[in-house]
Amino acid sequence: MSPTVRTTADPAEFKAIAFAFLQGDPVLNSVLISNVQGRIDGLMYDPAPPVFLSVHDNDQVVGVVICTALRGVLLGDLAEDLIPAVLPAVAESAPDAKYVEGTATVAKPFATQYADQLGRQLTDDRLTRLHRLVDFVPQQADGSPRLATEDDVDDVARMIAGFGEDTSGRLGVEEEQRWSRGRIGAGQLWLWENDGRTVCMAGHHGPVFGADRIGPVYTPPADRGRGYGSALTAYLTRRILDGGNQACLYTDLANPTSNKIYARIGYRPVADFVRYRFS
Repeated sequence: MSPTVRTTADPAEFKAIAFAFLQGDPVLNSVLISNVQGRIDGLMYDPAPPVFLSVHDNDQVVGVVICTALRGVLLGDLAEDLIPAVLPAVAESAPDAKYVEGTATVAKPFATQYADQLGRQLTDDRLTRLHRLVDFVPQQADGSPRLATEDDVDDVARMIAGFGEDTSGRLGVEEEQRWSRGRIGAGQLWLWENDGRTVCMAGHHGPVFGADRIGPVYTPPADRGRGYGSALTAYLTRRILDGGNQACLYTDLANPTSNKIYARIGYRPVADFVRYRFS
């Protein structure tokens, strides 16, 4: 019997359907999990309704895909042999997706077939690597960490704008403010201070199924090279471990400095993820 695909726009309904499957590897599936949970918790804004797809073999979920206006099509570690079942549903639900992202084994064939079917142009956009903490090594820097508060919204918004400029593009002023307030309200943003100045920001997504992903981490250019990002990431890592959870994070493979920093803390590679852009 061929796999079947079910769609919903309700993240809570999708959680009930798919989270038992995603729980099998909460680190590898951390982006998919946090995208669903973040919408349930009201922490993520969508300019257009998202679509959540689950792939079923009889009554068993064997794959999931998320389509959002800002992130595009998130495949996770979808099995390549499920592409024929998933592609028509994605093409119908998200014909104008900006991106397709997934593990290296599935992203390229899916993106190629998606572009061919819809007559769109495909270009490489970004290569990232998922890491899991294996052996924790503390890091030191001048200053100390603290939890961000409502008084820090403007500073955090400026830093998330800088992070966007360095990575995948800014969210826009209104969404940067919204993002900052939401993450601060959820207790998911930390700052590093030195000599009374905020010199670094790091967030985490909260534990789900025993795993918590750190990100974003951002240090303004004028304060880089002093170990602030390393120290704050290590501090958050220690908190996650002390809570009995696994710590994980993504790095941009185009940035060798960040990859070396996280390796020093004790993070080791799990899988590479590729993103393709459409025009």
